[in-house]
Amino acid sequence: MAHSAAGVAAGPGAGSGLRALPRPFWVLWAGTLINRIGLSVQPFLLFYLTTARDLSAPRAGLVLTCLGAGASVSQIVGGSLTDRLGRRRVLVGGLLASAGSLALLGAARGLPALLAAALLVGVCADLHRPAASALVADLVAPPDRALAYSLLFWAINLGFSIAGVLAGWLATRGYALVFALDAATCAVFALVVWRGVPADRPGPGTGGAPGAGGYGTALRDPLLVALCALTLLQSTVYMQGYVTLPLAMIEDGLSPRAYGTVIALNGVGIVVLQPLLLRWLARQDRLLVLGGASVVIGVGIGATALADSGAGYAATVLVWTVGEIGTGGAGLAIISELAPTAARGRYQGLFGTMFGAAALTAPLVGTAVFTGLGEPALWGGCLVTGVLVGAGMLALAPGVRARRAALTAGPPARSRPLPE
Repeated sequence: MAHSAAGVAAGPGAGSGLRALPRPFWVLWAGTLINRIGLSVQPFLLFYLTTARDLSAPRAGLVLTCLGAGASVSQIVGGSLTDRLGRRRVLVGGLLASAGSLALLGAARGLPALLAAALLVGVCADLHRPAASALVADLVAPPDRALAYSLLFWAINLGFSIAGVLAGWLATRGYALVFALDAATCAVFALVVWRGVPADRPGPGTGGAPGAGGYGTALRDPLLVALCALTLLQSTVYMQGYVTLPLAMIEDGLSPRAYGTVIALNGVGIVVLQPLLLRWLARQDRLLVLGGASVVIGVGIGATALADSGAGYAATVLVWTVGEIGTGGAGLAIISELAPTAARGRYQGLFGTMFGAAALTAPLVGTAVFTGLGEPALWGGCLVTGVLVGAGMLALAPGVRARRAALTAGPPARSRPLPE
């Protein structure tokens, strides 16, 4: 799965587009779409716990907290295993573990069993994500990686859009069908990967070497640490659309149904607009795209201060949705350029964990500012943060370009991993 010399040496924007993406990538894309169509348990878990399992709201919240705690370490563990064991093994093993944990959660009775099963579901949920991201970097030449990651991002959103409707229909016929669908699509994804993705071996410097699965390499990389910190800030701003936006709409007298309609535009916008922007975004400089996307997200969330009607809120959602589309492939493509081959799983795992961390920081910061300082401070702070993050992304551009130049000028990355 190594690149050809010509592929590695090519510069950004020099790719050949969809035709350059190899067959194993399309296998991964199809499996991702199948898996996301079946992502049905988590959106309906609160309803399941409070109805089918007769838990009180606080106890159901405790179960969800356990799931979130497991999810917070999922990609960290998955990244380490990816570099130790190889991409295909972790993809298949992680997906089968996820299927098994979902079956356990569906069968669990009583609060202790539900807590343990939810924790396991959280840990297993994203074990495969760093392996999938590292596999794309193995399979796809650098000029085409932004396109490849964007296609996966689109598949995730398309699948999730279908999943919401399908899971709602199944839930009315019994929650056992919801759990069965989620577990089955994980297992099908694992089978698709096993049959359609070639076997690989851990890169040099992993596979049992002392400290091979640790994160020292990643944490000693200042470019990666800076990009992760900026991504955490960016994601904290972005998630206000799901944390404090509904509070603002309620204060303006709008119903939860109105919020549901407005926020649905996010998924619809990605599914419709991303294919139109895909090729253009893939040709641009990665950091320029990511910096610009951060500014657009900040502007869109910040513009919430001007909205007081359903149409106004819908317009702001469409703005920050365009920014989200810009982040879809650029960030992962940059990480693939920064990471030595033997540490790709850990780099992707650490980067992916920032989105889970934002699920903790966004409610804490957003609700505190909303209730303590008021809406103008919250939305204005989001605007300023988005602009500052964009400037920070651009400031990293020279370092990322230098790293890319060093990679293309030197020997292939497989022969020179960073020491642990």
